[in-house]
Amino acid sequence: MTRLAARLLTTAIAATFVTEAAATEWNASLWGKRRAFTEHVHKLAELVEQKTDGAFTINISYGGLSKNTENLDGISIGAFEMAQFCAGYHPDKNRAITVLELPFLGVSNLDEEVAVSHAIYDHPAVAEEMAQWNAQMLMTSPMPQYNIVGTGDPRDELAEFDGMRVRATGGLGRAFSAVGAVPTSVTSSEAYQAMESGVVDTVAFAQHAHLSFGTINQADWWTANLNPGTVNCPIVVNIDAYEALSDEERAALDSSVDEAIDHYLANYGELLQQWDSVLEEKGVQKVEIAEGELAKFREVAGDPIHAAWLEEMSAQGLPAQELYDLVFSTLESARAGN
Repeated sequence: MTRLAARLLTTAIAATFVTEAAATEWNASLWGKRRAFTEHVHKLAELVEQKTDGAFTINISYGGLSKNTENLDGISIGAFEMAQFCAGYHPDKNRAITVLELPFLGVSNLDEEVAVSHAIYDHPAVAEEMAQWNAQMLMTSPMPQYNIVGTGDPRDELAEFDGMRVRATGGLGRAFSAVGAVPTSVTSSEAYQAMESGVVDTVAFAQHAHLSFGTINQADWWTANLNPGTVNCPIVVNIDAYEALSDEERAALDSSVDEAIDHYLANYGELLQQWDSVLEEKGVQKVEIAEGELAKFREVAGDPIHAAWLEEMSAQGLPAQELYDLVFSTLESARAGN
């Protein structure tokens, strides 16, 4: 009986070891805290674990693995398997997707943002550039058009932007610069302190970020309709880690993307519905900018910046015109489908 018990115990231990050895565990590097901007990653992790009966899990870290501006570097060396980053943090590393951060592209809702982002992500030039960082695009983190919060008197005329210190990155920073503002690219986590200390007068964010990073608590006013553009923040995976997945695990991951995005959109939609009550609760004035002023902004910061981007990226050997045209053809198709 003793020998039998020993054999059974040995078998049980061996079975446990095999089960643990077969399990796949990924780490995902995000920043800040859980918010509308990261809900799709949480949903993805939940779905993957369900579909694989717990054999494939994704551990989500907020700042514990890397700085947000270094997530792509971490992916490149395999420090973690999944990460989120924003193109404007290091446009030289992800030039092709900066087309999505051009101001005044005309994207009008989150569904369109998903469509144009994923169309660009699927372009061979993007895949080739990301492969230099051992990264593969997985899904976008769609955000609505950015608007600014500020202190003091509302800035509702373009002339009042002259000299305005604004937290804005990427194409948004170039747009504000075109009308005389002074953009700074402090990270989202640093925006509140920059505003509180007077380093910046205004901060450009999507609604969730004004809430999550506290800038709405410093604000006297918010522009409801400036809508100069948005930033693009993909979720990427390490290529080696992705290719090491079993067929079942890879299918579980890939098949969960659309559902994770749908969850994100539904969650963000609820936030947008509550936004006016948030402004009222915090005593923030909602500022509507006159159409004539908006037209001036688009004239100065729209086509000229688009043309400059096309020239610069083409000179660097990217299929800039092809990427640019893909944005608008995708928008046309998305609207036709609706």
